Amino acid sequence: MSMVLVVEDSIPQREMITELLKGNGLSVAAAMDGVEALEQIQAGEHPDLVVLDIVMPRMNGYEVCRRLKSDPITQHVPVILCSSKGEEFDRYWGMKQGADAYIAKPFQPMELLGTVKQLLRG
Repeated sequence: MSMVLVVEDSIPQREMITELLKGNGLSVAAAMDGVEALEQIQAGEHPDLVVLDIVMPRMNGYEVCRRLKSDPITQHVPVILCSSKGEEFDRYWGMKQGADAYIAKPFQPMELLGTVKQLLRG
């Protein structure tokens, strides 16, 4: 079973994404910000995919994405940036940080689920 790490500071958003993914047969871990996400990964949580908010306290999603993609252990893990920052520049900048996909909030649940499944298939 694939494990997805959901990194989102908004509790309702985090719970909604977690329930959506669990309801579709995925194992889910959650973190409330970028620092917590990196701590979980360094402690041995090895997600198959990361769903990452951008605007968060302590460390934003762009920085988390850069760190994941520059680490040989996690550089292959697909990252979906999922943010209310929906301008074309935000999408461009997210992809420049190494993201594999960018989904603007609010999103349709099937859009996120389809992207997750596509990236997990490789």
